[in-house]
Amino acid sequence: MLALETQGGRTLPSQNQTRIDQLYGLIANEEDARICKDIPEEACREVPKNFFLILAANVLTKLGDLLISPKTVLAWMMSAVGAPALVAWLVPIRESGSMIPQMIIGAWVRRKAVRKWFWTLGSFGQAVSVVGMAASVWFLKGYGAGLGIVAGLIGFSLARGFCSVAMKDVQGKCIPKTRRGRLSGLATTLGGALTVVMTALLFWDRGDPTLGFYTLLLLLAAALWVIAGILFANVEEYSGETGGGNNAMAEAVKSLSLLRDDAPFRHFVITRALLLCSALAAPYFVVLAQRESDVGWMLGVFLLASSLASSVSASFWGWAADTSSRRVIIRGAAMASLVCLLVGIAALVFGPGVGGAWFYPFAFFVLTIAHAGVRLGRKTYLVDMAGGNKRTDYTAVSNTVIGVLLLITGGLTAALSLISDIAVILVLGLMGLAGTISALRLREVTED
Repeated sequence: MLALETQGGRTLPSQNQTRIDQLYGLIANEEDARICKDIPEEACREVPKNFFLILAANVLTKLGDLLISPKTVLAWMMSAVGAPALVAWLVPIRESGSMIPQMIIGAWVRRKAVRKWFWTLGSFGQAVSVVGMAASVWFLKGYGAGLGIVAGLIGFSLARGFCSVAMKDVQGKCIPKTRRGRLSGLATTLGGALTVVMTALLFWDRGDPTLGFYTLLLLLAAALWVIAGILFANVEEYSGETGGGNNAMAEAVKSLSLLRDDAPFRHFVITRALLLCSALAAPYFVVLAQRESDVGWMLGVFLLASSLASSVSASFWGWAADTSSRRVIIRGAAMASLVCLLVGIAALVFGPGVGGAWFYPFAFFVLTIAHAGVRLGRKTYLVDMAGGNKRTDYTAVSNTVIGVLLLITGGLTAALSLISDIAVILVLGLMGLAGTISALRLREVTED
């Protein structure tokens, strides 16, 4: 609750709380910092404090995500430990492992009036899983180490499923409708900026990273998730709507009827499925660059590109999403599709070495900006589509369906990559083009 002081028989906000309110007012860009939309009055009083607690937790986890990104660090790490054949499965496992169980997780979460503890426990679970990856890198070799990393990634993704469902619920209950996009955008910007600094420090000598370096990187990321979980536990979340009580699996199957009966939601899921291209294409940019450059410090370049892209673009996307999350999805999708098609065509016509060593990092930078727009836009869109338990159902069903499709698409692209990595990029570019066209038909929800 708010820290309070008394003066002349009146109860006043503490000095610290006043400063929090003032800072929130600057970020929210409102004279009345506590303007509320789509949240109850009692939650409105706690918005400034909750905004910064959720922001801090998000910044730490986004920094951790960049340090163990399957698109860059883990992909490079697999080659370093001697298990390059497992690279194609990193992104599908990382994403689908957190998504597929979400209908069951959602049915369980829906029974609880306060849901922040699911996020905290999920954050601790991710920390434990990352420690397991670090142990695999340090104690094992070859495909033993690679499989240990994959096992840790599976545990990490399952724990993340609890965070995904709980975050959208807690954010929907604690943050006003027109402030959610800038919260996500600011968190990504700050996380990206911190990663830029950390990348510069870690890769300053441009040396080829050692196994000890990778282990330290993973342990640092694990510590970030522990701190984030502690911070999130302090969010002031009021009891909300509950539902369910039946068998979680039965509730999960019942929720699938949303795809049949809710046309706007079904259209959103189809659009999101087509826009998987922005996530799946990135590792192939890294693979092509690694093949052409064959220098260890290039990993630092990709990590720096990812960090800069996040810090440069996320706040812009976040503020734009508060105006229209639909338009953010469209713009990000169009950019991702264009980058994939241009890179694929250039590599096909002029050869994989087109543009020199910096061509792929630059393309990766632009693709990461586009992916940030797609990701932030569709997250804000989903939160704004519905409230209460319906938001939980939307999140769980869409993530479960997308998780299954990720595994299928990941398997197909892995098979296609045996023939040509360039062909994979071109196919994903066409997929993104279809997603852009589909996004044009989404209805506006931000001002509903």
